[in-house]
Amino acid sequence: MKKRILLSIHPKYAEEILMGRKGYEFRRVLFKEKVSEVLIYATSPVCRVIGKFEIEEIYSAPPDDVWTKAKGVAGVTQELFYAYFSGRALAHAIKVSNPVKFARPKRLSQYVKSNVPPQSFCYL
Repeated sequence: MKKRILLSIHPKYAEEILMGRKGYEFRRVLFKEKVSEVLIYATSPVCRVIGKFEIEEIYSAPPDDVWTKAKGVAGVTQELFYAYFSGRALAHAIKVSNPVKFARPKRLSQYVKSNVPPQSFCYL
């Protein structure tokens, strides 16, 4: 059975992932369990679960190494990348595979009983 998480992602970047233009989702903190699928919760003003993707791999390394590996399909500028990982010894890059945009965005309450979006992610 697939282990899934719900990731909160800014709408601009969520759309870039679903359009295939952002090949990595970057995180400062990584989940502890092995996860194979990500549901995308687009944050405000969208506030809906708009799609999903499979995790091809997770690359964890110093920010310079992660940028070198991911920059071609990062979906963010180098400046934003380094600002996000400022002061961090480790960066995590989640490689996006098979992104699927839902025909109809779904309410958060379909996945999370509390209807409170996760700060970063939650297990489903």
